[in-house]
Amino acid sequence: MNSTSIISKRAISTTSKLFQRIKQTDNEIVQMFQLQNPINEYQNPSMYPTQTSRTDRSVRLLDERFMRILKIFKWGPDAEKALEVLMLKIDHRLVREVMKINIEINVKIQFFKWAGKRKNFEHDTTTYMELIHCLDECGMVGELWKTIQDMVRSNCIVGPVELSEIVRILGRMKMVNKALSIFYQIKARKCKPTSTAYNTMIIMLMQEGHHDKIHELYNEMCREGNCLPDTVTYNALISTFAKLGREDSAIRLFDEMKENGLQPTPKIYTTLISIYFKLGKDEKALNLFREMKEKHCTRTVYTYTELIRGLGTAGRVEEAYGMFLSMRQDGCKPDIVLMNNLINIFGKARRLEDALKLFEDMKAFQCSPNVVTYNTIIKALFESKAPLSEVASWFEKMKENGIAPSEFTYSILIDGFCKTNRVEKALLLLEEMDEKGFPPCPSAYCSLIDALGKAKRYEAANELFQELKENCGSSSSRVYAVMIKHFGKCGRLGEAVDLFNEMKKLGCKLDVYAYNALMSGMVRGGMIDEAHSLLQTMEEEGCTSDINSHNIILNGLARSGGPDRAMEMLVNMKSSKIKPDAISYNTVLGCLSRAGMFEEAARLMKEMSSNGFEYDLITYSSILEAVGKIDEIHTESLP
Repeated sequence: MNSTSIISKRAISTTSKLFQRIKQTDNEIVQMFQLQNPINEYQNPSMYPTQTSRTDRSVRLLDERFMRILKIFKWGPDAEKALEVLMLKIDHRLVREVMKINIEINVKIQFFKWAGKRKNFEHDTTTYMELIHCLDECGMVGELWKTIQDMVRSNCIVGPVELSEIVRILGRMKMVNKALSIFYQIKARKCKPTSTAYNTMIIMLMQEGHHDKIHELYNEMCREGNCLPDTVTYNALISTFAKLGREDSAIRLFDEMKENGLQPTPKIYTTLISIYFKLGKDEKALNLFREMKEKHCTRTVYTYTELIRGLGTAGRVEEAYGMFLSMRQDGCKPDIVLMNNLINIFGKARRLEDALKLFEDMKAFQCSPNVVTYNTIIKALFESKAPLSEVASWFEKMKENGIAPSEFTYSILIDGFCKTNRVEKALLLLEEMDEKGFPPCPSAYCSLIDALGKAKRYEAANELFQELKENCGSSSSRVYAVMIKHFGKCGRLGEAVDLFNEMKKLGCKLDVYAYNALMSGMVRGGMIDEAHSLLQTMEEEGCTSDINSHNIILNGLARSGGPDRAMEMLVNMKSSKIKPDAISYNTVLGCLSRAGMFEEAARLMKEMSSNGFEYDLITYSSILEAVGKIDEIHTESLP
């Protein structure tokens, strides 16, 4: 047998001894890996003063020799012989050591299974967990799950620490149902999970969106008696309820947490601040922010971001900017998310100069503008009615600075150009989106379809609508609503109804915009009663109407139903949840004017004024003109 065939067969090192190996005794196998002068390691008695330490040292040296053999020969007859010759005892420590060495995972698995079949040996939790960690690192999901199941079925005792670790590993692998199954299996074996184990489960469920199970697990945790919820638990629960829109439950848990003597973390405070702003309870949000300072709880950049965003949404722009200045004085460094939010607030308030100044200041804060920053600036330019050349300039500047436009960039540009009657430019941008490989963007199509409809280019709008359906397989509720609206406007009510029914068939959400679009078309077509009936159906189907819904019907009644029905609906609106607005009053006022009911119109005008609404100037002028004519006729008839 030549050396080449030996190498091929064994796949081992090219050491001269190994080249020459044909038949070796058991001792020769061990001698090949004899450590150099092991006796010398014990010549300094001060290093190993006791018999126990000398024994431990010698065991370790024997282990090292076996590890070297295992690395070369993998697992098989040679490695088994080495164990016999070295007289190594198969114990838990040896198995753990083998799991730690740098050898192929399959070798570890084979050795682990072989060891489990030895007489007088049984794997315990420590050996199982070592193998589980190895399998986790290698991403061997199937073998990992099988090993966990074997461990649970074995006689070894799984404690709360191991339970937490198993749940964490399974959760990271998105094996949520398996983690739940193992959790309850181990718990059934009289393992009492600690707060950490429950928290690991709760956090895993939260991250994977299994929100329905979280509160159930929390209640179970409270019933245990031996582990009370801590800040980690409350943080996960409050965050979950905030995401679910169950703000009351989140607030209740926050209060419960403080009653239990636990100090909320900055993240919990930040979540509650966000919730209070969402509920329109601005002062409560600000009080929590002040409470953080009183309790010496760090106000992080995330806290300031939620505070500034909330104030901006509430229209309190100066206060939002004031908080930004306070943050800088406190030594808290702004990040890109906060800066984008503040630029957005200024943009919506049409304070373009302030938005652009913030953009320039970002360099000083070491915040590099990203695609969201540029999108926000471009949107602010449109909202401030800046010249289109300036918008184009920023778009080019963005690309020059190495920021690739996103589909939202194109969507903002298309919407802006549509609103400024540059439909052709918007169509070119839609083509550019397609060329760059972006998926069809419903919001961009929606803007273009609406613009084409307003320009009475109904066929072009319908072509785009059909194109979107072909490319996406369906369309969004908003795009359907826009198309229904324009079909109604151009008298193609049958097609509008067909689209509405198509939405139902496809399971597309029938929102208030879709209902309003169809009702508007029905009113235009003189189908007032049918439109009124659709409003009732809408409410019955659980879709909440808005003021526009009622104004559409009111306009139809005012135009063809006569002043009595219009006045009746106005009276009903006053006693309902949706109160009349300026449009409602002016609609009825115009109806009364056309019917020559000037005294009733005058009373309604007085009521409008007391409610803070302004008259429609055209209607007001026609009423004054009519009253003047009546006065002239009355004067001429006097003797």
